[in-house]
Amino acid sequence: MARRLAITLVVLLGTFVPASGQGTQAANERLWEAARAGDTARITAALADGADVNAKARYDVTALVFAAGSGRLEAVKLLVARGANVNAEDSFYRARATEMALTNGHSDVALFLLQNGAIADAALAIGVQQNDEALVTAATSGRVSRAGLQSALTVAQTAKREPLAAAIRAALDRLPPEPATPAAPAFTVDAAVLPRYVGTYRDTAAGISATVSMDGGALMFQVQGQPQVRLVPTEPNVFRIVEVNASLTFNERGGLVESIRLVQGPATLTLARATDSATPAAAAPAPSAPAATALRRATGPRNWPSFRGDGAAGNGDGQHAVAEWDVATGKNIKWKTPIPGIATSSPVVWGNRIFATTAISKGGDNTFRTGLYGDVKPVDDLSPHEWKLYCLDKATGKVVWERAAAAAVPGTKRHTKSSQASSTPVTDGRRVVAVFGSAGLLVAWDYSGKELWRVSLGTLDSGWFFDPSFQWGHSSSPILHGNAVILQADMQKGSFLAAWDIASGKQLWKTARPDEISTWGTPTIARRADGRAEIVTNGTKVRGYDAATGSLLWTLGPNSEITIGTPVAGDGLVYVTGGYPPVRPIYAIRPGATGDISLPKGQESSGAIAWSNMTEGTYIPTPILYDGYLFTLNVNGVLSAYEPATGKRAFRGRIGTGGAFSASPVGADGRLYVASEDGEIYVVSAAPGLSQVARNDMKEVIMATPAISDGLIIVRTLGHLYGIGQ
Repeated sequence: MARRLAITLVVLLGTFVPASGQGTQAANERLWEAARAGDTARITAALADGADVNAKARYDVTALVFAAGSGRLEAVKLLVARGANVNAEDSFYRARATEMALTNGHSDVALFLLQNGAIADAALAIGVQQNDEALVTAATSGRVSRAGLQSALTVAQTAKREPLAAAIRAALDRLPPEPATPAAPAFTVDAAVLPRYVGTYRDTAAGISATVSMDGGALMFQVQGQPQVRLVPTEPNVFRIVEVNASLTFNERGGLVESIRLVQGPATLTLARATDSATPAAAAPAPSAPAATALRRATGPRNWPSFRGDGAAGNGDGQHAVAEWDVATGKNIKWKTPIPGIATSSPVVWGNRIFATTAISKGGDNTFRTGLYGDVKPVDDLSPHEWKLYCLDKATGKVVWERAAAAAVPGTKRHTKSSQASSTPVTDGRRVVAVFGSAGLLVAWDYSGKELWRVSLGTLDSGWFFDPSFQWGHSSSPILHGNAVILQADMQKGSFLAAWDIASGKQLWKTARPDEISTWGTPTIARRADGRAEIVTNGTKVRGYDAATGSLLWTLGPNSEITIGTPVAGDGLVYVTGGYPPVRPIYAIRPGATGDISLPKGQESSGAIAWSNMTEGTYIPTPILYDGYLFTLNVNGVLSAYEPATGKRAFRGRIGTGGAFSASPVGADGRLYVASEDGEIYVVSAAPGLSQVARNDMKEVIMATPAISDGLIIVRTLGHLYGIGQ
């Protein structure tokens, strides 16, 4: 749908405070909450208490937008009757209530809004793309512009949807004729210069491709897989995309168009012009690898005690990891063990034991959706669940014991790419600790399965920053430092960082993160020059904390509004990445700073920041510092290598031929292991060229990051654990 175009432009897709002085804060907050819930009685009460029906929450979201996005038709009717502005637009996605309703599949709400004065251009574009005759009829009968009709007609004719095209032509015929001498447009462009803008433009890091073409005397713009739209000139080299309220600028140098800059709300995307000699998404020649980093190859068996191993380093060197296996024939498949329920948490290993968590829905709803999409609607399965920890024998895959942590109704819904057991457990060789966010529990067991202690955390309610009623679930994993279990719990309200004694469960310290909204990354430990340890957390601000006390040391911004990747420490730096608007940064941070270390505008480095890159950060997978390079993996399979000390990109390539990637890459013996959501594990050389060594099809969805330990690769699919080795 046309709204999909908007989501594509801002990247594949809290605590709310009033943005104006209208109404009282408490009453406005009650109004927003009631609108999200569709509770008309509470809406009426909040308005009676002084709430402003058009009060703006974070990013200028109004109660009507909340109600429409959640499909609350009766609430929408009430709010409109009480004077809600049907065309109020948020400042992040630049969307109105109608578009939010359609994005989430609530056509009844959208039709009502169109019948009550909502601007219909975007709805018309969506109706044409979805071949929805009822929506097109409502849009063409409502408040639609001539430009919107003409653009939709072009799409309908291109798609050969003649009934829709006929309805649009009829609506155009109903418009009053344009004046014989029309007023001069805001800007006119010489038709002779338009052909030089025609071409293909790409952002290989984000995996986005777009084309600019001519249709008569107008420029047309199309993002790959999206409908074609008309570009309206507004000033030299600048055009407007009416359907999604975005602007497009052609960047020229020496008379040649080199790139386009696409701006929608807070999102800015630059696409380079492709030439005949360009080879998009292919590894480029690069200098020889820099000197080896501190992550040397190891010898002897190594444990894998937490998310992506010790320190989240993902280093499986010296563990005799095989490169090829075959699920169908059993080649190098040592064992396969079914695990009930679904979980996206990763396995951990210590000695001869493997630990993994799961959540089992009594309702049996294992809905899961892979791929590249921006949908925000969660899986609405609030049937009773059972949360479990499994202990397996590493040699045979046999279940040694299983323990139930809780049996209850989840406190939150979950994302369609997530589960009710998304946090990876952690172990010190004597105890194993797991967190179950929607059950609100942190639980420790010993190696025989005896429960040692449990802590009630309260429900960890993480979700969409734009509308907290869209719950996605918690996934940040606990880590160990000395005798402390440390957990980052960022959610809609009440975010915190805390530590507990691993032997007793006694809380050692707890630090509030009052201005942090939902995040999903796991913290990491970094060493300062003086040897002291600090905790680095990803979030809307990157932060450093004293590991002994939890005291805040430094902050860094800006960062993405949704952060998932875990910080990675090595070579005296900490690397943090974010891949969602308003910025997509990579930061290389020197531990030991104090205060606000944010860079002044236009500056890329400082005493606290070795280097930064504000446009190439990646979204879900955690980067890896391996074999002399910092590798980042985007959700579309584009793998980039940077020189860790300088941030200079060394080479880049695409893994596989398509699909989505959520699991983080791991390395072993000069190779990278990269798992796609579709279940294919690609093994590539960690060197210029990224030559493919093997492609191993697990034939099941993979969201979890593999573990590598003592001759075994442990792979978790949605339904099984596999032991892979010779």
